[in-house]
Amino acid sequence: MQDSWSEMMNKLITAGMLSSLLLATGLAHAANESENGAQAVAPEVITIGVMAEMSGIYKDFEGPGTVVAAQMAIDDFGGKVLDVPIKLISADYQNKPEVALSIARRWIDLDKVDMMTSLSNSAVGIGVQKLASDKDTITINVGSGTTKLAEIDCTKYGIQYAYNTYAIASGLASGVMKTGGDTWFFITADYAYGKSMEQDARNIIEKSGGHVVGSVKVPLGTTDFSSYLLQAQASGAKVVALANGGQDFVNSLKQAKEFQIDKGQQLVGTVVFITDAKSLGKEIASGLTFTSPWYWNITDEAEQWSRRFYDKHGAMPTFIQGGVYSAVSSYLKAVEQAGTNEPEAVRKVLGEMEINDMYMKGGKIMPNGLNFHEMYLVRVKDNPSEEWDLFETVTAVPAGEAFKAYQDSECPLVAG
Repeated sequence: MQDSWSEMMNKLITAGMLSSLLLATGLAHAANESENGAQAVAPEVITIGVMAEMSGIYKDFEGPGTVVAAQMAIDDFGGKVLDVPIKLISADYQNKPEVALSIARRWIDLDKVDMMTSLSNSAVGIGVQKLASDKDTITINVGSGTTKLAEIDCTKYGIQYAYNTYAIASGLASGVMKTGGDTWFFITADYAYGKSMEQDARNIIEKSGGHVVGSVKVPLGTTDFSSYLLQAQASGAKVVALANGGQDFVNSLKQAKEFQIDKGQQLVGTVVFITDAKSLGKEIASGLTFTSPWYWNITDEAEQWSRRFYDKHGAMPTFIQGGVYSAVSSYLKAVEQAGTNEPEAVRKVLGEMEINDMYMKGGKIMPNGLNFHEMYLVRVKDNPSEEWDLFETVTAVPAGEAFKAYQDSECPLVAG
């Protein structure tokens, strides 16, 4: 009995020592994991989500082409990173913020998505960026132009990758003002993007000594622009700016030409896609001036990639579709360099790396999430050499001139 008692006590002591050892090891492991800021367990898959409008007014410039571009980036990376497969999922947010937020929640909670991209509607972009960042998920927004994404609505894991309304406005307004276009009238889409575009352009125009003599807000999806165009014509402004996008832009420009507004006033676009120019035709689009971060044959490298895209999609890429390829590629490179998919480590690498690819050279993602890179003042050619050879560069706009200075950012992450 005494021997049994001694044996039992020895077992308890041994077990206690083993438990203490395991606890100490676990604590040390946790401390090491926290110190390194990375997950100790490798992921089973890296999941990238492309959320785009697949069937509405944004279909041509965003839509299925963004999924094609993302898959090309994954394929060009070899289909794996950190020796695990890369999975691509996609969904149609139907241009509705509530639908986009529902998709984002499902992707994060059930599909364990690591990064989301595209998100062209500005309200969608702002809402999804906040939700994702609150849930420690990176978003690389290529489609939304509102400056709020990297300003008052900036987040820890949100990145605005391709452009914003300030960069579009600064290139366009400064270029047009230099040629005497000092009075403006805006026909503006009545949602976050349009309002942001008009306000940024107003600030630049007035700072340069010009004046905005009037503006009118137009609901998304409007087909009849006649009353708005008549107001613009009656204003006597030298420049009529169409601060809208997609099919709305196409419809408004066609009708402006029918009203012969271009005979006495200069028509300018804010965001113009290659698909818009193709749809409009040379007679309507030629001479139109705007600002853009990229177009399909802006460089030989861009053209080589774009022709591969064309073979898969049947149309040349817009700057959003090209931007998705670049964004996904940059994210995968950051995961590889970080050695983990842990968002803080990946976001740190994204902020340290310089982006040099077929889309941009010298791109730099700032702490507020804004990607600083060169922009271009672009013109629609009068006599294109082939079906899709529609754009030409008027001048390059350095990043420091195109984007709002980082030290002037209203992002709470910067101001705080």
